Amino acid sequence: MKLVVVESPAKAKTIEKYLGPGYRVLASYGHVRDLPAKDGSVDPDAGFAMEWESYPDKAKQLKAIADEAKGADQLILATDPDREGEAISWHVQEVLRKRKALPADTRRVTFNAITKPAVLKAMEAPRGLDEDLIDAYRARRALDYLVGFTLSPVLWRKLPGAKSAGRVQSVALRLVVDREREIEVFRAQEYWSVAADMEHDGIGFAARLVRWKGDKLDRLSIGNEGNAQAARADVEAARLTVASVETRPVVRNPQAPFTTSTLQQEAARKLGFSASHTMRIAQGLYEDGLITYMRTDGVQMDESAISAARKAVAERYDGGYVPDQPRRYTAKAKNAQEAHEAIRPTDFGRPNAASGDHARLYELVYKRALASQMASARLERTTVELTDGTGQLAVRATGQVVIFPGYLALYEEGRDDEGDEDSKRLPKLSEGDVPAVKGVRAEQHFTQPPPRFSEASLVKRMEELGIGRPSTYASILQTLKDRDYVRIEKNRFHAEESGRLVTAFLERFFERYVGFDYTAGLEEQLDDVSGGRAQWQQVLDAFWRDFKPKTVEVMEQKPSEVTAALDQFLEPFLFPDKGDGSDPRLCPACGQGRLALRGGRFGAFVACSNYPECKFTRRFAQGGAEAANDTGPEELGADPATGEAVTRRSGRFGAYVQLGEGKEAKRASIPKDAGDLDLDLALRLLALPRTVGTHPETGNPVTASIGRYGPYLMHDGKYARLQSTAEVFETGMNAAVVKLAEAAAGGGRRGGGAAREPLAALGDHPESGQPVKVMEGRYGAYVTDGTTNATLPKGADPKALTLDEAVALLAERAAKAPAKGKKPARKAAPKKAPAKPKKAAKVKAG
Repeated sequence: MKLVVVESPAKAKTIEKYLGPGYRVLASYGHVRDLPAKDGSVDPDAGFAMEWESYPDKAKQLKAIADEAKGADQLILATDPDREGEAISWHVQEVLRKRKALPADTRRVTFNAITKPAVLKAMEAPRGLDEDLIDAYRARRALDYLVGFTLSPVLWRKLPGAKSAGRVQSVALRLVVDREREIEVFRAQEYWSVAADMEHDGIGFAARLVRWKGDKLDRLSIGNEGNAQAARADVEAARLTVASVETRPVVRNPQAPFTTSTLQQEAARKLGFSASHTMRIAQGLYEDGLITYMRTDGVQMDESAISAARKAVAERYDGGYVPDQPRRYTAKAKNAQEAHEAIRPTDFGRPNAASGDHARLYELVYKRALASQMASARLERTTVELTDGTGQLAVRATGQVVIFPGYLALYEEGRDDEGDEDSKRLPKLSEGDVPAVKGVRAEQHFTQPPPRFSEASLVKRMEELGIGRPSTYASILQTLKDRDYVRIEKNRFHAEESGRLVTAFLERFFERYVGFDYTAGLEEQLDDVSGGRAQWQQVLDAFWRDFKPKTVEVMEQKPSEVTAALDQFLEPFLFPDKGDGSDPRLCPACGQGRLALRGGRFGAFVACSNYPECKFTRRFAQGGAEAANDTGPEELGADPATGEAVTRRSGRFGAYVQLGEGKEAKRASIPKDAGDLDLDLALRLLALPRTVGTHPETGNPVTASIGRYGPYLMHDGKYARLQSTAEVFETGMNAAVVKLAEAAAGGGRRGGGAAREPLAALGDHPESGQPVKVMEGRYGAYVTDGTTNATLPKGADPKALTLDEAVALLAERAAKAPAKGKKPARKAAPKKAPAKPKKAAKVKAG
């Protein structure tokens, strides 16, 4: 008997079916052991020796593998074809060796797709474990452990509120924080555009002003309304004649099939998937044999796949969509090192597969791979320039026409930030034509700061810099979210206060280790280990020799010294020049004390040196222009009921209003959508929660207020979300009752419980007469008759399911369910052994 070990049970089941009798396939369920989360798991003084520990939850599986291995003639390690897969195989081998259960004949096989031909072909070409890949895995694992377990304690002791730091995680966070800083120092610049709305042969088009008073204009040339209106008047008065028409052909070539990184980027743009969700779905598609391995930097496809793709293109379109020669691609990403195929479907004859998110991602992979072997798109770009005859004034119109769509008939890559390219079609124009001017517009604009990173653009930037590896991006981004170092708003990364502070700390005290070039260089060294060009302990030793003394040096500093150093490092951000010669550190509240960074139990904040007499504070993240404009408490007026002052203030957690002074003062946060704050609005915020009225059914009060997650209604401990702050004060009783009822009916789900359309209606159940439908669920497609739900088998096409197959699935599911009204019998709890009598304590004489 031959024992085959893979990672997942789904993969094991499929491969055992392909291999047939004589083979036993078991799953390791991923990694089986790791470095214990304690000091000393990596010993730099002993050649970076590592102490590995098996996962407690893998004990049962490891025992099953060991028991089978003892009676096996041959062990075949068939884990994934990458560094992590090699490491899992090595761990399994080492565990079996320690248990004296390792067969003498142990082999390693890899395949790029879980299809029968690929698996059988791989079994014919076994090899030994790749020691270079294993060394690279050990180096990375030791490096990440040493950084985490050496640097994180420094953070905990010197920077209250900080949670952790990581070799790549911290550099990725710096990218987000740097972008936040760019946005804060950005100063918008006003500019105007002038455009004529024109018409020729019944076709309208727009032409923008590109030359005025003989000067060529760029985007920022017209900087105020006066000049814009003067230019507008000149265009209106001019007789615009076509001076030139330039038409040139444009060829666009298809993109390469997906790599791990480009798949994550495109799934984020087109499907709204996070990187981690994309990788989970791709893993499922791979294990179902639908796509090739999804962790790869390679952009090429197997020759047989190229032939199959070209055939599928010809069948789907016509011969004109198939290029004369197969397309070949080379990786452009920095440090691309994986020698695997690109991500592609295993069968180009299957344009659709699976259901739900799996189907959407499969379609994306299929179209991208198929388009990569299609003909180029041919376009025609036309530029028309119209002048006033003197050459002093000119407007320009551009347009684009698709002559032959080529691959664009199937697929076009998404973009993170849409450009302003004008692809509208123009009328047929010739020199000397005088189109009619229907109107001239002068429009005000302001320059925009660089956009915050989306998951797609952040992954792209990390890959461009050579930071980390595509297979790790999903977990890195998830860690930043889990640590609350960033938050996601409208699919964009915003740096949280804690993330900014950690980044500042690392830049001040560990600048080298959050440097982009240094991190990328370290990745190159680890790649050299993978390729057998470097020795892993030497790479670790070079890193540790500099890193360890630096952590000791910082650990020896007092927290107050660290805060003082950060105060100086962050001075341009926390206390920017006000431009009027005044001291930016002068306290705006008391006018005497000086502001400085302080460390507290919940993180850093800015406070006055005259504390406790002056209690002025502002949050750490309130830097840049916001800090420069902070003039202390702003009095809005007096409360008519108490006569106490109502003030607007900035604190560690944002802007708020306060009634009175001292510990008993009442405070309320100011929502972002509150609009212009005045005394009336401040008093209404301070008076929350507001009683809307008495519920007509229960007689209990309904209240409206603003909480941690935004505005809401509450009644009898149940909540309904409101859309804006205005609704908190405006929602009446009738509307409140409806919203609470809708929230209760929706059970908190998005969509408020609205009925969903079935994927397929199969007909009535032969026994119950109830309609049988295929529905889309959270975990994939399922069939239901209104009473019983049965999940569809993996890989099954929901739209191809027949009524007979559905009835069989429902019957099988109903047979497994416990009888109605009965709970599954519980096992009797084991009886406790009687407690042993305690020994009498010995009494020492004397």
